[in-house]
Amino acid sequence: MLYLTGDMLKSLLRKLVPEPVISLYHLGLAHLAAYWYGHPSRHLVVIGVTGTNGKSSTVQFLGRMLEQMGEKVGWTTTASFKVGAHEWANDKKMTMLGRFQTQKLLQAMVLNGCGYAIVETSSQGIEQFRHIGIDYDVAVFTNLTPEHIEAHGGFEHYKKAKGKLFSHLEEGDDKTIGGRTFAKAAVVNVDDAHAPFFLGFGTERQYGFGLEGRTNPEAAIARFVPVIARNVHSSGSCSVFSVDHVAFHLKPVGTFNVYNALAAASACRALGFEWGAIAKAMGKLASVPGRLEAIDEGQPFTAIVDYAYEPYALKALYDAVGLMKHGRVIHVTGSAGGGRDVWRRAEIGKLAAAHADVVIVTNEDPYDEPPMEIIDQVAKGAEEAGGVEGETLFRVMDRAEAIDKAIGMAQPGDLVLVTGKGSEPVMAVAHGKKLPWDDRVAVRKALKAL
Repeated sequence: MLYLTGDMLKSLLRKLVPEPVISLYHLGLAHLAAYWYGHPSRHLVVIGVTGTNGKSSTVQFLGRMLEQMGEKVGWTTTASFKVGAHEWANDKKMTMLGRFQTQKLLQAMVLNGCGYAIVETSSQGIEQFRHIGIDYDVAVFTNLTPEHIEAHGGFEHYKKAKGKLFSHLEEGDDKTIGGRTFAKAAVVNVDDAHAPFFLGFGTERQYGFGLEGRTNPEAAIARFVPVIARNVHSSGSCSVFSVDHVAFHLKPVGTFNVYNALAAASACRALGFEWGAIAKAMGKLASVPGRLEAIDEGQPFTAIVDYAYEPYALKALYDAVGLMKHGRVIHVTGSAGGGRDVWRRAEIGKLAAAHADVVIVTNEDPYDEPPMEIIDQVAKGAEEAGGVEGETLFRVMDRAEAIDKAIGMAQPGDLVLVTGKGSEPVMAVAHGKKLPWDDRVAVRKALKAL
């Protein structure tokens, strides 16, 4: 029997229908969706967050901080959705929902009395005009590394897609809500190599965040309000730093979380909040579910689940766990199918073998690709970096069995890392099916069985 999945059908349509017609279709749907739901974003302060890594964490940090400062918030991210007090997992395997779903969610925020909406805005969503019809007030850029290259036809196309959020922001008018006017603002990671591009859209107000001594020289000549963390000290339990002579304390560990928190703090500042209130709110932040999340069932070793699924994020994760005291590192990893950036599979294997004492390669969202082929590609990279089959490298197709094996191998003081899915509640398999799955549940089950 021939199965035609949604991805296969989309690919076929792209080949048969002229690109201008497809673009017009997406654009028309975006405007229709906004009209159908009464243009809800006009009644919300909307913050869009884009970039390669850290988007979901930045959204949730920002949302939690705004709540700590007395605001009612809604958000949509890869990990979860939130409307006021109601929060639920994103099981759609989509960072940015379709136009009608997004507008419906924004309308729900308005009806629930939310004042702020934070929208994780993906490059693929932008290319399909899902950002059209959303009246953004602040655009945040986290960082840019090679990702979704095959989907966009090259890195420059990927970068330009991200930039469309900022050009869209610039085209909008200032918004007045409750007698208060919100001028458009851009928040940019000025340490990133591509910061000058995102600072070049002429947004009325620009905020540049980063760490002391790391500002991109080309970005430094641009006009922006600096939000620079100074005297940064990180440990396995927290990070401390100062901004504008105000002391900050951040519990979620790792330099990448410092950047995510700075992005959120800069957005708060752009929205008019004072540094003292921002610092107090940041001090109450907890780790984001599925992001460097420790699973504790009283075992004599550390078990961590993290979403990191591409090389840059894995490097940042290893830097973070390097701050923690541990013995051997046992890493359960893999790579997604569906033709998604095949190049990164071997790179993930190389990174894992270079940093972990034991690597267990397993299944992770194969979509319509043979899972074992993906596992072999990751394992090949691990072998090239010194992994030895049957000693420091194992291939286990069943993800639950792979996690069981890692937990069973762990000795007191060791660190078990399970990466690639984080808090995702489903696994994408062949024929468009999504099976219930949660790495955290699987790890907890394995720990309880010890």
